[in-house]
Amino acid sequence: MAILSWLAEQRIQEAMRSGEFADLPGQGKPMELEDLSGVPEELRMSFKILKNAGLLPEELMLRQECATLEELLAACRTDGSGIAAKRTELESKLSLKRLRLQQLLSERGLDSSAVYAEYSDQIRGRLLPEQE
Repeated sequence: MAILSWLAEQRIQEAMRSGEFADLPGQGKPMELEDLSGVPEELRMSFKILKNAGLLPEELMLRQECATLEELLAACRTDGSGIAAKRTELESKLSLKRLRLQQLLSERGLDSSAVYAEYSDQIRGRLLPEQE
């Protein structure tokens, strides 16, 4: 195997000297690496396929929508009746999203999975600001 690594390195060096890597898109910019360490191993491949297809699992979309609604509610002030009505509307939407998320997790058996609970805590920690 060491011979293959050496050969690959030699070919890369040769290509660099001949300028084959010049003017590549994204040159000089940091690479965007995917951090899948928080995703359970048995779900990584399916998440990657869905992500590459531009799709997200429904539970992730619901979690993202809940986080957005929570941020909007935190930004709402109760200064006037129009604001209070909007706040009530946002609370109603958030309640419905949470209910659908809980129903979806129950249907898929993920509400009692220890692996999913750990993953859920990690995602929640990334999406929600730390509370003291």
